[in-house]
This record gives sequence, structure tokens and C-alpha cells, in this order.
Amino acid sequence: MLVLHAAPAPASAHYRVDLHGGVTRLAAEDQAVSHAGTAKWRGRGGIDARSVAIALVNPGTPFGFAEYPVLQLAATCDLCLEVMARHRIAQRNVVGHADIAPDRARDPGETFDWEGFARNGVGLWPEGVPDLGTGGAVRDAANLRDVRAALAAIGYDVAAEGALDPALSGVLRAFQRHWRPEEVTGQADAGTLARLLAVARMTALL
Repeated sequence: MLVLHAAPAPASAHYRVDLHGGVTRLAAEDQAVSHAGTAKWRGRGGIDARSVAIALVNPGTPFGFAEYPVLQLAATCDLCLEVMARHRIAQRNVVGHADIAPDRARDPGETFDWEGFARNGVGLWPEGVPDLGTGGAVRDAANLRDVRAALAAIGYDVAAEGALDPALSGVLRAFQRHWRPEEVTGQADAGTLARLLAVARMTALL
């Protein structure tokens, strides 16, 4: 796995990428680094021991994460491609800290260019999905079962049954930060569902 983090002064990772694109190696890639904590992806824990962590310096704003500079994104993308090639990491297993620990993490946040990275072979992005807006949010448990199934198919740790509880809303926010950054609401609205199903279909093909 490859996990992307962001913080004002990140330290616990294999690599740190500064605002100007400088890359610092903090640990060997085969060394377990305590960067994920209690986390799961695709039904498996122990992520610290089976992943490479890249931390981007981000000073943040009162409202969340600052925009990432172009040089920093370019250096991070190149580094990701190198790590993916060395360890044969599938694109579906390139994730953010928020994806593997949605109950306590938000990084790298909605300002991170997941779409651009996917176009360069780092991670996934569903192209051509129409924006269906924020209406028509699903709230009944029967239809939420399909939402939960799609999230689980992508890799999120989510219960198979239940209403729109705080835990599910947290996972939906993590999904939105990654794949629908313009609307981070924690709601299973029409636009979110369209992208959710598209990403789940892509994941199933890999």
C-alpha cells in the first residue's frame, strides 16, 4: 500500500515532501513506520507494517488544508510512481490517511489533486461521471445497504448494515474528500452516489 499524509511538520513517514518539492527520506521502505495507527483498508489492518507512507508538508488554514504547490505535487507524484513500481502497488491501494482512518483523520484533504494524480497513474479517478448535485440523499437503511456495500468494495472499513449513523457519515466524508472534494457533507446524495458507484466499478476491474 501507499498512504499519503499531510501536516504542518510531518515526521512519522518514510518520506517527507516540502512545499518546494524537496524530498527527504525518513526511513527505509521496508521498515515499519508508525504512521497509520489503528486503521484498515480492504479488510486488513496492520497497515504500518505493509505500507509506504509519504507525508506532504501543509501549513493548513483555519478552514482546512492549504492548496498544495505545483512543485510539491509534481515531486510527490514522481515519488509515488517510483514507490509503486518498486513494490508493485495497485492503483486502488494508493490512498489517503483519511481513507484508512476516517474516524480521526482528514489528510491529505479536499485540496489534494487526486484527479490529476490518477491521470498520471497514481490512484483511481472516475472520468466522465456527471455531477448530479446534492439532492436525493439516501437515508433509509435498505438503500444504505448498497451504499455501504460500494464503500466496502472500494476498501473502506464500514459495517454492512445500519442507518446513516455518525460512523457511516465519517466514511462518506473520507470518500468525498478523495473523490468528491467539492461537497464534503457526509451525506449519500445523488452526486456522491454516482461517483461512489463509478469508483466501486473501477475497483472491481483491477
